[in-house]
Amino acid sequence: MNKVVSIIISTLVILFGAQPASAQKKEISQAKTYIKSGSSLDKAESLMTDLLKEPANRSNIKIYALWYEAVKGQYEAANEKLYLKQKYDTAAFYNLTRRLQQVAFALDSLDVRPDKKGRVRPAFRKDNAAMLHPLRRNIFYGGTWNVRKGDYQTAYRFFDDYIDGARQPLFTANNYELTDSMLPVAAYWATFCGFKLQDAEMTLRHAERALKDTAKAKFTLQYICEAYRLQQNDSAYVATLVDGFHRYPDYPYFFPRLADYYTAHNRYDEVLQVADYGLEITPDNVLFMVARSVALLNLERYDESIEASRALMERNDTLPEPYLNIATCYLNQALTVEQENEPRKNRSRLQQLYKDARPFMEDYRRLAPDDKQRWAPALYRIYLNLNLGKEFEEIDRVMRNN
Repeated sequence: MNKVVSIIISTLVILFGAQPASAQKKEISQAKTYIKSGSSLDKAESLMTDLLKEPANRSNIKIYALWYEAVKGQYEAANEKLYLKQKYDTAAFYNLTRRLQQVAFALDSLDVRPDKKGRVRPAFRKDNAAMLHPLRRNIFYGGTWNVRKGDYQTAYRFFDDYIDGARQPLFTANNYELTDSMLPVAAYWATFCGFKLQDAEMTLRHAERALKDTAKAKFTLQYICEAYRLQQNDSAYVATLVDGFHRYPDYPYFFPRLADYYTAHNRYDEVLQVADYGLEITPDNVLFMVARSVALLNLERYDESIEASRALMERNDTLPEPYLNIATCYLNQALTVEQENEPRKNRSRLQQLYKDARPFMEDYRRLAPDDKQRWAPALYRIYLNLNLGKEFEEIDRVMRNN
């Protein structure tokens, strides 16, 4: 009895053990039929991807080879429709191209396994590389197509795959790292997509290569700065701002942020340095001139700040900043005199400083009427010290109603 049971159990094990192999053979055969007929290629692909869900099948090169043929057939059919100007889903076409490359890489990784004698004799690499070489541009164009659609996540995947493909062993003979001039451009667009997605890691992943696209390098440096800002990496953020400013002093992104960072950390001497550097290159740059005037003001080099502001007014008398800077210089000098606590001795000098400040602060009020928090307290102080009753009453009402 035990012997009979043992025989039955053994038989069942053999039968059930044979089922997966039998099913696999059937599905492979069906996929071959689909591929040979050129129809239902999507079903052929599904049969193979279903087989690959089983871990035991993931080293079966025949499954990957059929998967590749199924996707290649779909791509060729789609390409023919586009060539004949027949209606076809553009997104699906680009996705097929990208998927074909991905399947080829997976197949190649099995194709180069050494045989029992340790020899590596890839059977598919040469033909697949030759087939994919002229199609790679479509992966790049799939990225740009998705950028235009505003789908930066999908676009990034295309550019990332395009760049990754250049280093894949399948394309060793093509030597893309040295021959493909589109790699820096793809890296730029990948960096751009990361920036648009506000993803620091994605932005930085291909940024170094993106800088080789010299036509867009200033934009790449901007995206790198923003990535470091998101990471709160102040040292890298400032270092990249400095690099960007020295490379592209006229580009409006780098200098204002660099000056703001230095100012926020009371590093006014460094604001002055970068402003002076900018003025050496573009002496008439208003932004650098304003920053230089403010830096000198913050460094309490009031006479130099006044001189710098007057020079700026000679070039452009409609800017409010130089008027504010000059008035503030005079008011700060008056405050210094007041702190000496010798009112009789310094009365005449104080009166002159407030008289000097008055027209510039009034002009600032005229040019920046909404900035009451700056000009109202300053004019209140000026009118009070100059004993200007009518003007003082008016500014007092302004401050009360503010």
